[in-house]
Amino acid sequence: MRAALDEARAALATGDVPIGAVVLDAGGAVLATGRNVREAEHDPTGHAEVVALRAAARTLGEWRLEGCTLVVTLEPCTMCAGAAVLSRVDRVVFGAHDDKAGAVGSLWDVVRDRRLNHRPEVRAGVLAEESSALLAEFFRGHRGPASGA
Repeated sequence: MRAALDEARAALATGDVPIGAVVLDAGGAVLATGRNVREAEHDPTGHAEVVALRAAARTLGEWRLEGCTLVVTLEPCTMCAGAAVLSRVDRVVFGAHDDKAGAVGSLWDVVRDRRLNHRPEVRAGVLAEESSALLAEFFRGHRGPASGA
């Protein structure tokens, strides 16, 4: 999670929401990293998880990421939770819950939907306070004190 937090901090330089992700291989080594690049690349799918999953697939030369773990600072949205399922990662580990858009238990639970053919294991709340603080600081700077954020 510390590597994912480093990626999240790097996203700040481009004005992107500070969310970072890493994909670990079965032995726990970092295969790929990603950070939000929606602003930097003008890409609506430029979420940290998608960036990291794509990079991991390129590294392995295989779209099936069986045995891998996706680690991300914020609970994945529906798109990213779906990408985790479709990539066949074994587990999803995340920091802060996202009550507004989270799809790994908060608002939806895409990854544990019994109708799907793959359901990764989930571990939530890893370094959640640090992840939440980074996001709160970012939004405080973008919304200002009058917004109530």
